[in-house]
Amino acid sequence: MTVVKILSAQFELSAVSPEGWPGDSLPEFAFIGRSNVGKSTLLNLIAGKDGLARVSGSPGRTREINFFKLNDRWRLVDLPGYGYAKVSKAQRAGFQEFVSRYLLERENLFCAFVLVDSRHPPQNLDLDFVQWLVEASVPFTLVFTKADKSKPPVVRRNVTSFLTAMEEFSEGSPTVFTTSAKTGSGRHGILAFIGDALQG
Repeated sequence: MTVVKILSAQFELSAVSPEGWPGDSLPEFAFIGRSNVGKSTLLNLIAGKDGLARVSGSPGRTREINFFKLNDRWRLVDLPGYGYAKVSKAQRAGFQEFVSRYLLERENLFCAFVLVDSRHPPQNLDLDFVQWLVEASVPFTLVFTKADKSKPPVVRRNVTSFLTAMEEFSEGSPTVFTTSAKTGSGRHGILAFIGDALQG
């Protein structure tokens, strides 16, 4: 296990189309989830830098893909939340064209971290998106956020229920992290996962 140490973290650029993506091949780890799942807050926690990603009180505010460079060697990528996109089984591939193009076409995407609110039982919106990733063979892990806001048995039950629901369309379970921006739990595990990916 190689826990990557964050020596520097900086906002690089925002893009609203593939033409605006960085042109180099630095490894990228993308964050995506429902619009109110705490994505920017968790990204700041992972980077160890408050205010790196803008935290908005208005869900769905992020409309572009934001790229952050870490240690001048790899990136965290903040993708728009999918809670306000039209996602259905009939149109999963196009829930937001440029986001899906990023996930499908970005060759230096190492992994997508899919954020799920641990306070709630499985939501169809999250399951539909994860099924789309499975069918598209996009590498991903699950990150259950806001674990401090519910009692541990509730969090465990919701995580287990989500993984059980995934059995209908996925063979085996992905890597799972449970996090809390308030307590910092889960940060070490995610940084270890990123470190191993960079080493491997």
